[in-house]
Amino acid sequence: MIFKQLFHSESSTFTYLLGDEVTRESLLIDPVLEKTQETLELINQLGLTLVLAIDTHTHADHITGLGALRERTGCKTMMGRQSLADCLSATFTDGDEIDMGDINLKVIYSPGHTDDSYSFYAHKHGMLFSGDTLLIRGTGRTDFQNWDANTQYDSRYERLLTLPENTTLYPGHDYQGFTSSTLKKEKQHNPRLQLANKKSYADFMMNLQLPNPKLMDIAVPANQSCGKIPDE
Repeated sequence: MIFKQLFHSESSTFTYLLGDEVTRESLLIDPVLEKTQETLELINQLGLTLVLAIDTHTHADHITGLGALRERTGCKTMMGRQSLADCLSATFTDGDEIDMGDINLKVIYSPGHTDDSYSFYAHKHGMLFSGDTLLIRGTGRTDFQNWDANTQYDSRYERLLTLPENTTLYPGHDYQGFTSSTLKKEKQHNPRLQLANKKSYADFMMNLQLPNPKLMDIAVPANQSCGKIPDE
């Protein structure tokens, strides 16, 4: 598998490019609008064709590149069935599988950060793309967009952390300089996984008192239109 991890510094967002070496088809996870041209240039340099772009959830801190990528390449765009986005080619739900050549992604519904949050497990390659459900040494916030800290707790312990411990974790964001981890390392070193129980976790998350993302008022409605900014 061809694999590239891209980074948008303004929002600390990771975008993941996966390509099949035989078919030369590729897919993107969580593309950022501002990086559209740069990403397409990379895909071209690698001799790949973009066939699919997917978001793990409705982002509040950056504008998605789904719409721009579809317009420029004709690729398919997808999000979870709970998404309010009105311009998707199709949706996926828990237990679905996304196949592209030798690449197989198992779709895992992992709500809590938002009610449309999903993760993707590439079991053949031992890779988990966790969106904002599980970050390296942290977790996504649970204070807006139909959030629920209790649900996020369950998503981690009943879904993601049941995968093999040697699974490599690739999150949707990083704010500390990490690029990847493993589920074993997170079980050992992630402070939010050391809280005693679900109530302790929910109480902790409810008292973070974080400011809203700077682009939230623009990003959420734009992302419900696959990246089209209102009034454009």
